[in-house]
Amino acid sequence: MDIRPVQPEDAKAFAELLFEIDQSGFMLFEPNERAADAEREKRRIDAFVNDKHSALFVAEENGQLGGYMMALGGKANRNKHSAYLVLGVHEQFQRQGIASRLFNKTFQWAKNNGITRLELTVIKNNEKALRLYKKVGFNIEGEKINSLFIDGKPVNEYYMYKLI
Repeated sequence: MDIRPVQPEDAKAFAELLFEIDQSGFMLFEPNERAADAEREKRRIDAFVNDKHSALFVAEENGQLGGYMMALGGKANRNKHSAYLVLGVHEQFQRQGIASRLFNKTFQWAKNNGITRLELTVIKNNEKALRLYKKVGFNIEGEKINSLFIDGKPVNEYYMYKLI
């Protein structure tokens, strides 16, 4: 699987990937809450391409996207050294090392762009993701109480960080 920066021509496939990954129940958007919208994703991709503080990488094999990593960089002088990460890997591509490869690509991008702090959040009971994040060097910084409502119930998230 090739890990590469997203391109504008990926918009349709990227929109479909986001929709499919949302079905997992572990992403911010609930299943079927966000429609696959290629035009919206084209605008987002264009914004990433033109933002030196942010990056969007995709995992591709035989023309099919199987995962992504967004790094949303700080815009102010006081936080431009940090980036918030969002990772998604399609269920059929999980347990193949794709997430680790997306992290490695992002870590290299961070080093090359003066990013020294990476952050992410994870639903507290998402044990598979929590193990992965710890494996690649993230530490729990704190717990966001009642951060999300899932199925009408409050859910906590861990806030995690990694210094580069």
